[in-house]
Amino acid sequence: MQRLKKYNFINKLLILLSLLFVQFFSSCEETVNLDLETGETRLVVDAEIIWQKGTTGNEQTIKISKTAPYYNNTTPKVSGAQVRIENSDGDVFTFNETSPGSYVCTNFVPVINMNYTLYVTAEGQSFTAVEKLTSVTPIEKVEQAIVPDFGGEDVIELTFYYKDPANEVNYYLTDYQSDFLLFPEYELTDDDLFNGNEVSTRFSDEDKMKPGKTVHITHRGISKNFYNYMNLILEIYGGSPFSVPPGNIRGNIVNTTNTSDFAFGYFRLCEADKVAYLVK
Repeated sequence: MQRLKKYNFINKLLILLSLLFVQFFSSCEETVNLDLETGETRLVVDAEIIWQKGTTGNEQTIKISKTAPYYNNTTPKVSGAQVRIENSDGDVFTFNETSPGSYVCTNFVPVINMNYTLYVTAEGQSFTAVEKLTSVTPIEKVEQAIVPDFGGEDVIELTFYYKDPANEVNYYLTDYQSDFLLFPEYELTDDDLFNGNEVSTRFSDEDKMKPGKTVHITHRGISKNFYNYMNLILEIYGGSPFSVPPGNIRGNIVNTTNTSDFAFGYFRLCEADKVAYLVK
């Protein structure tokens, strides 16, 4: 099993705050404006179809926005788009705009291993992407323990278990959310070394995970291509917030009107199991 870095948005924030404090104490009268390089504005399509076990999966949401400069407090929403998904049987699911940039379908039908095609028309351009709905095995149990951290201090650690299917290659994306986390923490896993066995995945927070807190765990089955895409995303966001990515990370969304004006984002369809664990 390969355990990769979690999203380092918190590290990004801490680095930024540290730099600002250094500037403040070195010169209280001087205003420092950092001229960060900004790229070309592009469409961002957040298209995750997530089918939680035990639900019909009929209500799904796709969000469309635009990229914005680093210091912008808001993300530009894209209204007036036409959004639909078609499965390999020819069934069409239409997504209607319910609020600026948010498109909702209430009659979606998820089918494991079926291919789906996304169609988006926005601002005079057409985009499309194809992906298969990937299954996931359920979380069997969650355990809590006290373990020493790197400094020898005792911390609370959660471990959840699931059985990896035998004789097939599987990829997983897990996120952890709680009110003590500024952003979700993501983790990628593959079954390269644990095919067909019980898999355990651990999560801890040295300072803030205390008794009485609830941790929401979402465990997804994902495709190999989406696994590779998220691997690149996690690696880039582990660096300095002022660095320019070595290249634009393209997802599977293709601009059929102008191939050079691609959109950011990845169309993915995931079965998921969710657990809300109350820390004791």
